[in-house]
Amino acid sequence: MSRLTVDNVVKEFPTRDEPLVVLRGISLELNAGDCVAITGPSGSGKSTLLHILGTLEPPTRGRVILDGEDMATLPDDALARLRNRRIGFVFQDHHLLPQCSVLENVLVPAIARGRVERKLVQRAQDLLARVGLASRMDHRPAELSGGERQRAALARALIHKPALLLADEPTGNLDRSNAAKVAELLLELQSQEGTMLVVATHSLALAARMGRRFELDDGYLRESEPSGVTARAGREST
Repeated sequence: MSRLTVDNVVKEFPTRDEPLVVLRGISLELNAGDCVAITGPSGSGKSTLLHILGTLEPPTRGRVILDGEDMATLPDDALARLRNRRIGFVFQDHHLLPQCSVLENVLVPAIARGRVERKLVQRAQDLLARVGLASRMDHRPAELSGGERQRAALARALIHKPALLLADEPTGNLDRSNAAKVAELLLELQSQEGTMLVVATHSLALAARMGRRFELDDGYLRESEPSGVTARAGREST
């Protein structure tokens, strides 16, 4: 069973004077199938926390352990492999490649590893069908609506059946109708795949649908609603 452990993570950025402390001793534990929302004001460090969980940014102190692997101890090539195979990303902007078809975009994580096996092409096609894009596989991103592009990005994030799915404001650029559809698909696919999901969002409607909700403020993670996920937030835990 997949497991994520975040142990007393601190993140500081150097300045001309004192370091800017963004995260102050964040601790969190997730198991397969758990879904968590991280809310908080702009600039509170939500994206920074997701980047650390996704190995895109190292913590100043503390540990992030995914399925028994302490990410800080891995050499760069092993860390890149873990990120590619075990972590999926959905961002506010879809980041689809404009010159590639929708199907090719979903296969980008596999293409980065070299030869694309037929079973991965089939999975990409299946995922696109599940997000309602079966008839759009050969289209370019410019030919899709905003909601369709984000659904394609969701399919891409799931191509390798990641243990951990990270979504940073996944509905932030969408109108209300498309935001609701993408949120529904995100939760439906996360449940079906059994992956761990962490969503950073300003949307209270989306956050309310998560199994557990936290607020990040002044560098501390405070639980807003009780649920079944075990989490600790340093001395500011509630």
